[in-house]
Amino acid sequence: MELILPILVGLFGLVIGSFLNVLIYRLPHGKKFVFARSVCVACGQQLKWYHNIPVLSYLFLRGKCAFCRESISMRYPFVELLNAALYLYFFRQEEMSVDFLVLAALASVLVVIFFIDLDHKIIPDSITLPGMIIGLAVSLRPDGIGILSAAIGLVAGGGALYLIALLGDWLFKKESMGGGDIKMAGMLGAFLGWQKVIFIFFGAAAIGLVVSLVVMFFSSRLRETRMIPFGPFLASAAVVAIIFGDRIINWYLVTVVGVTPW
Repeated sequence: MELILPILVGLFGLVIGSFLNVLIYRLPHGKKFVFARSVCVACGQQLKWYHNIPVLSYLFLRGKCAFCRESISMRYPFVELLNAALYLYFFRQEEMSVDFLVLAALASVLVVIFFIDLDHKIIPDSITLPGMIIGLAVSLRPDGIGILSAAIGLVAGGGALYLIALLGDWLFKKESMGGGDIKMAGMLGAFLGWQKVIFIFFGAAAIGLVVSLVVMFFSSRLRETRMIPFGPFLASAAVVAIIFGDRIINWYLVTVVGVTPW
């Protein structure tokens, strides 16, 4: 059982990762993603079931459509492997528990948001609004953060980013941050609490600054538009907060502030 369970978790992560690819492509276009057969995005041909085996089909087809031979993006197996890796990490930390299920589900949501916002510069309300409610609900579990911390996190996350957006609009005389980012911050606060959502703000800003400088250095188009979505940075910082947040916050409180952690 010690070997079988991690294998099953990894396989489950790959399968869910394959479904995440469907969401990433179809949600922004308003297409059905439940009970809808997969098709090649290039030629529109309906795919067979064996064309959709996570990672293996991509390798077997050598990264090309079985019908038109158009190249398939490496993102598809990458998303599948990333989701499986996150599932395995959380399973190793939490074993088969409610905490594992919550963290795995949140990680998958963050993967979807990361790539949708990267491609389309939108974060669908169909993800964040239900996410706020679910975050508040799971806070009530016995080992949860508690409804008060979740509620404060929701308000602090969404409210703080809203104030930053207002300040940015005033400084730059144009919209500086979308409503999707604000709702996403509220959702993260509901799941993780106000302490970690503060960590996420600083982490996202730091990651965003470094990545933006590097990308703009190599991309003349981005230097001209200066339009880089913030959602991927929030998602990345959230994963860091989930994995390392408690240790980093405790270190900061003890070493820098000189107080005992909560």
